[in-house]
Amino acid sequence: MSQKKIRSALISVFHKDGLDPIIDKLNELDVQLYSTGGTESYIKNRGIPVTAVEDITEYPSIFGGRVKTLHPKVFGGILHRRDNENDLEEKDKYQVPSIDLVIVDLYPFEETVASGADEAAIIEKIDIGGIALIRGAAKNFNDVVIVSSREYYGDLLQLLDDKGGSTELADRKLFAARAFDTSSHYDSAIFDYLNADGSVPSFKVSAQGNKPLRYGENPHQQGAFYGDLNKYFEQLHGKDISYNNLIDIEAAVQLIKEFGDQTAFAILKHNNACGLSTANTVVEAYQKAFEADPISAFGGILITNQEVDQSAAEAMNSLFFEILIAPSFTEGALTILKKKKNRILLIQKRKWNHQKQFRSLLGGAIVQDYDLKTDDHTDLKVVTKKSPAESEIEDLLFASKVCKHTKSNTIILAKNGQLLASGVGQTSRVDALNQAIEKAQKFGFDLKGSAMASDAFFPFPDCVEIADKAGIGAVIQPGGSVKDQLSIDYCDENNISMVFTGFRHFKH
Repeated sequence: MSQKKIRSALISVFHKDGLDPIIDKLNELDVQLYSTGGTESYIKNRGIPVTAVEDITEYPSIFGGRVKTLHPKVFGGILHRRDNENDLEEKDKYQVPSIDLVIVDLYPFEETVASGADEAAIIEKIDIGGIALIRGAAKNFNDVVIVSSREYYGDLLQLLDDKGGSTELADRKLFAARAFDTSSHYDSAIFDYLNADGSVPSFKVSAQGNKPLRYGENPHQQGAFYGDLNKYFEQLHGKDISYNNLIDIEAAVQLIKEFGDQTAFAILKHNNACGLSTANTVVEAYQKAFEADPISAFGGILITNQEVDQSAAEAMNSLFFEILIAPSFTEGALTILKKKKNRILLIQKRKWNHQKQFRSLLGGAIVQDYDLKTDDHTDLKVVTKKSPAESEIEDLLFASKVCKHTKSNTIILAKNGQLLASGVGQTSRVDALNQAIEKAQKFGFDLKGSAMASDAFFPFPDCVEIADKAGIGAVIQPGGSVKDQLSIDYCDENNISMVFTGFRHFKH
């Protein structure tokens, strides 16, 4: 029989908030309540009858509360099959009470880790009895309802109201699936904590909080986001964020992080910067970023690491863009920017701080560290007779930061803290350089004395020769080609400075 009446319930939760209406409803439905420790006291204090688990098991809570529900009379009450004659005979023989509903809220393991608590405190927040109850009740979803998190209290209460304390098989199966989602996520968090040094060669990711997206990369593809976007962003205005928006947002926040507290503004399109500048004010940085490629800026993703004020909002308001990300906005800026109803305005609440990234591939996954290496003064090895001037060094490091976050093969041209042009995602470095030069000249930039960054070494001297003829005066690249000397010789013969960093920054 698919429909089952809830006649008894075991409640054992860490957090009590949200529990009151459920307790009241179960009492109204004459459901026999069993409970443990603090939850039992909480129910009693509401004046509702409840039986202590210890009265069933005839064992007290022992070992400092580590063992409370781990007993055959508890798990037998959950796991016995209501349509199995042998199970029912054993239930009666051993005086095992039936338990039709289990409500569990696990110890807050992840929150305890995040709090910076010591290991002893963290280990004590590894729930044993709760996890066992969840798995047992979920396994027997044919007969038992399992509520594995306070997140589902509202759904249970609705079910109790709608069906008068009865449930259908589909209801119980849904709660069981949620329960195994809860337990697998919990176990993954514990594994990640204990395996922080990577000693166990296993990759586990558990991301909860499904956010359906309008579609995937294209309209004919379905898409969803799993994770907690609200941890990093607060959306102040605009339409729902799309799949492609999310990819651009990650690219944007990783790029802007490179500039620390130095005022910077970037415009991205398809994960690559088409404009980026540092300046004294946000409005100046925006204007210089926009100059780099006003065509590609249309429909782009905008980001800054400083508050957007009214003057900056006025400057960018005429541009059609998808998203603007900033740590804050003035009221005057919001009044202007909210005039376009679909424009997405995001407050970035915290800096990106992830260490690992992964990608599904060939039925599995590849995992690597994020490229967290930012080239700085200490990495620069001057390999030419001419050394770059201090202003050129700043431009080289600026260009290197942009280069690191641009799709390979890439060449970045920069001057005075401004991206002049980029060659993006080309199959040869020469093509990338020619693309960058052509674009810079198209938008009226004089490349004389500009800096060039490459994400990887030059296998031949052709790139430095092309750069020289365009007026570029300083080059930064990883080095490492067996033919490095050919590029060095050309630079020496033509009064170009070049530095090696020793770090490649491919991005695929």
